[in-house]
Amino acid sequence: MARERPESDDRVRRATRLLGVAIVPFLAVASVLLYLLPTHTRELFAWTIDPPLTAVFLGAAYIGGIWFFVGVLRSRRWHRVKYGFPAVAVFATLLGIATFVHWDRFHFGHISFVAWVTLYVVTPFLVVGVAARNWRADPGTPDDRDFRLPLLPRAVFAAVGLAALVCGLTLFVVPAAFADEWAWPLTPLTARVVGAILTLPGVVNIWMLVDARWSAFRAIVQAEIVSLCFIAVAVAVARADLDQTHAAAPAFVVGIAVSLVAFVGFYAWCERRSAARSHRPST
Repeated sequence: MARERPESDDRVRRATRLLGVAIVPFLAVASVLLYLLPTHTRELFAWTIDPPLTAVFLGAAYIGGIWFFVGVLRSRRWHRVKYGFPAVAVFATLLGIATFVHWDRFHFGHISFVAWVTLYVVTPFLVVGVAARNWRADPGTPDDRDFRLPLLPRAVFAAVGLAALVCGLTLFVVPAAFADEWAWPLTPLTARVVGAILTLPGVVNIWMLVDARWSAFRAIVQAEIVSLCFIAVAVAVARADLDQTHAAAPAFVVGIAVSLVAFVGFYAWCERRSAARSHRPST
């Protein structure tokens, strides 16, 4: 038998784990500031975010990021987390660009500003670097407790992801196109931040078209569910920030609710299928 190539050992490399160790504290502090103290961004954060709903929306994305990177630290298999890295790279790159485009909106000299700029100038290069180094470690084989996702749900989730990606990139490139009709008031900077957040599930879901292993998406879907849960709570708490004169406001609320139910249902269905497959007697 031919020996498995060392580069295809499905191992999470040390550099990849070190990146997770470095990023999680940044995300944890930002999550507290944005999600728990959204009305104090003028004094505590890198830039003033108004209304608070935008702050908690970004904070919820960071909380999902914490879940993902803690999963990276805990994972024994690279393929279980690999598809989250392109999404993080796109997200971080967009926020880095937005920072320099709206440089005058930031609180220069504030520790949060220094941390923000450092994170979004350095992170895109680090994420791309460790992902490129680790990418070929995936041998393409399924886990023991795994199953192949059918084409229909993969196509549906990829289509939803593509829609989110297109919407997010459009909002980022042409913020005025949606800013006046969004579910809550947006400035050009906050419009670009919201657009960057929307690219996260978009970039992840598209990979379902090329990889049918449930194990390759389990941890990432968990992170998406965590983010959606925190977004749902935030919308309920900060619903006064929603502009009810815009049709996008109720559409956004319904979209979050439907997305949460769909992701939870999809996750439960996949877990049942993979569990049933792992207990199927061999022939």
